[in-house]
Amino acid sequence: MYKSILIPTDGSEIAEEAVRHGVRLAKALNAKVYGLYVIDISAFAGIPTEAVWESMRVLLEEEGKRALASVEELAKELGVECETIIREGIPAEDIVSVAREKGADLIVMGTAGRTGLDRFLLGSVAEKVVRTSSCPVMVVHK
Repeated sequence: MYKSILIPTDGSEIAEEAVRHGVRLAKALNAKVYGLYVIDISAFAGIPTEAVWESMRVLLEEEGKRALASVEELAKELGVECETIIREGIPAEDIVSVAREKGADLIVMGTAGRTGLDRFLLGSVAEKVVRTSSCPVMVVHK
Protein backbone atom coordinates (compact mmCIF):
# COMPACT_ATOMS: atom_id res chain seq x y z
CA MET A 1 0.00 0.00 0.00
CA TYR A 2 2.61 2.57 1.07
CA LYS A 3 6.07 2.17 -0.45
CA SER A 4 7.46 5.65 0.22
CA ILE A 5 6.84 7.59 3.44
CA LEU A 6 7.88 11.21 4.05
CA ILE A 7 8.54 12.12 7.68
CA PRO A 8 9.06 15.86 8.24
CA THR A 9 10.70 16.66 11.57
CA ASP A 10 11.80 19.68 13.54
CA GLY A 11 13.38 17.63 16.32
CA SER A 12 10.61 18.43 18.80
CA GLU A 13 9.16 15.80 21.12
CA ILE A 14 6.00 15.44 19.06
CA ALA A 15 7.98 15.23 15.82
CA GLU A 16 10.05 12.44 17.39
CA GLU A 17 6.83 10.58 18.15
CA ALA A 18 5.85 10.94 14.48
CA VAL A 19 9.30 9.65 13.49
CA ARG A 20 8.74 6.53 15.60
CA HIS A 21 5.30 5.94 14.05
CA GLY A 22 6.50 6.57 10.51
CA VAL A 23 9.61 4.41 10.63
CA ARG A 24 7.79 1.53 12.35
CA LEU A 25 5.06 1.72 9.72
CA ALA A 26 7.71 1.69 7.00
CA LYS A 27 9.24 -1.41 8.58
CA ALA A 28 5.88 -3.19 8.63
CA LEU A 29 5.18 -2.27 4.99
CA ASN A 30 8.74 -2.66 3.66
CA ALA A 31 8.63 1.01 2.59
CA LYS A 32 11.39 3.59 2.11
CA VAL A 33 11.52 6.59 4.45
CA TYR A 34 12.44 10.16 3.58
CA GLY A 35 13.30 12.33 6.58
CA LEU A 36 12.83 16.06 5.93
CA TYR A 37 13.90 19.14 7.86
CA VAL A 38 12.85 22.55 6.53
CA ILE A 39 14.78 25.65 7.60
CA ASP A 40 11.89 28.11 7.90
CA ILE A 41 13.05 31.20 6.01
CA SER A 42 9.79 33.08 6.63
CA ALA A 43 10.72 33.46 10.30
CA PHE A 44 13.81 35.46 9.30
CA ALA A 45 12.42 37.65 6.52
CA GLY A 46 13.06 40.88 8.46
CA ILE A 47 16.69 40.22 9.38
CA PRO A 48 18.62 43.28 8.20
CA THR A 49 22.02 41.82 7.30
CA GLU A 50 23.20 38.87 5.29
CA ALA A 51 25.85 38.05 7.91
CA VAL A 52 23.25 37.60 10.65
CA TRP A 53 21.10 35.39 8.41
CA GLU A 54 24.12 33.30 7.41
CA SER A 55 25.03 32.57 11.04
CA MET A 56 21.40 31.74 11.84
CA ARG A 57 21.20 29.45 8.81
CA VAL A 58 24.28 27.55 9.96
CA LEU A 59 22.76 27.05 13.43
CA LEU A 60 19.45 25.90 11.96
CA GLU A 61 21.18 23.54 9.56
CA GLU A 62 22.98 21.92 12.51
CA GLU A 63 19.64 21.61 14.31
CA GLY A 64 18.24 19.95 11.18
CA LYS A 65 21.11 17.46 11.03
CA ARG A 66 20.47 16.51 14.66
CA ALA A 67 16.73 16.10 14.03
CA LEU A 68 17.34 13.95 10.96
CA ALA A 69 19.91 11.81 12.78
CA SER A 70 17.12 10.29 14.86
CA VAL A 71 15.26 9.30 11.67
CA GLU A 72 18.43 7.71 10.28
CA GLU A 73 19.25 5.91 13.53
CA LEU A 74 15.81 4.37 13.96
CA ALA A 75 15.62 3.42 10.29
CA LYS A 76 19.01 1.74 10.49
CA GLU A 77 18.05 -0.06 13.70
CA LEU A 78 14.89 -1.43 12.05
CA GLY A 79 16.46 -2.11 8.66
CA VAL A 80 14.44 0.52 6.81
CA GLU A 81 15.86 2.28 3.75
CA CYS A 82 16.22 5.98 4.55
CA GLU A 83 17.18 9.21 2.80
CA THR A 84 17.36 12.58 4.57
CA ILE A 85 16.81 16.02 3.10
CA ILE A 86 17.37 19.57 4.40
CA ARG A 87 15.59 22.39 2.60
CA GLU A 88 15.29 26.14 3.11
CA GLY A 89 11.80 27.45 2.59
CA ILE A 90 8.30 27.56 4.00
CA PRO A 91 7.66 24.32 5.89
CA ALA A 92 4.16 23.40 4.68
CA GLU A 93 4.97 24.22 1.07
CA ASP A 94 8.27 22.35 1.10
CA ILE A 95 6.76 19.28 2.77
CA VAL A 96 4.13 19.01 0.04
CA SER A 97 6.71 19.73 -2.66
CA VAL A 98 9.17 17.09 -1.42
CA ALA A 99 6.36 14.54 -1.09
CA ARG A 100 5.48 15.16 -4.73
CA GLU A 101 9.12 15.11 -5.90
CA LYS A 102 9.91 11.84 -4.10
CA GLY A 103 6.62 10.17 -4.99
CA ALA A 104 5.65 9.73 -1.35
CA ASP A 105 2.54 7.63 -0.77
CA LEU A 106 2.12 8.96 2.78
CA ILE A 107 3.29 11.84 4.97
CA VAL A 108 3.64 11.13 8.70
CA MET A 109 4.08 14.25 10.82
CA GLY A 110 3.51 15.62 14.27
CA THR A 111 1.33 18.50 15.34
CA ALA A 112 1.44 20.60 18.47
CA GLY A 113 -2.34 20.49 18.62
CA ARG A 114 -2.82 24.22 19.11
CA THR A 115 -6.37 25.44 19.36
CA GLY A 116 -8.18 28.74 19.52
CA LEU A 117 -6.23 31.98 19.20
CA ASP A 118 -2.80 30.29 19.05
CA ARG A 119 -3.89 28.29 16.01
CA PHE A 120 -5.49 31.33 14.39
CA LEU A 121 -2.44 33.55 14.90
CA LEU A 122 0.31 31.02 14.24
CA GLY A 123 -1.38 28.69 11.79
CA SER A 124 -0.62 25.02 11.68
CA VAL A 125 1.94 23.46 9.37
CA ALA A 126 0.20 20.10 9.71
CA GLU A 127 -3.17 21.63 8.84
CA LYS A 128 -1.74 23.32 5.74
CA VAL A 129 -0.10 20.07 4.65
CA VAL A 130 -3.36 18.15 5.15
CA ARG A 131 -5.22 20.72 3.03
CA THR A 132 -2.70 20.88 0.18
CA SER A 133 -1.11 17.44 -0.06
CA SER A 134 -2.09 15.13 -2.89
CA CYS A 135 -1.19 12.07 -0.78
CA PRO A 136 -2.62 10.95 2.57
CA VAL A 137 -1.26 12.58 5.73
CA MET A 138 -1.05 10.82 9.09
CA VAL A 139 -0.96 13.39 11.89
CA VAL A 140 0.51 12.30 15.21
CA HIS A 141 -0.24 14.26 18.36
CA LYS A 142 0.09 13.76 22.09
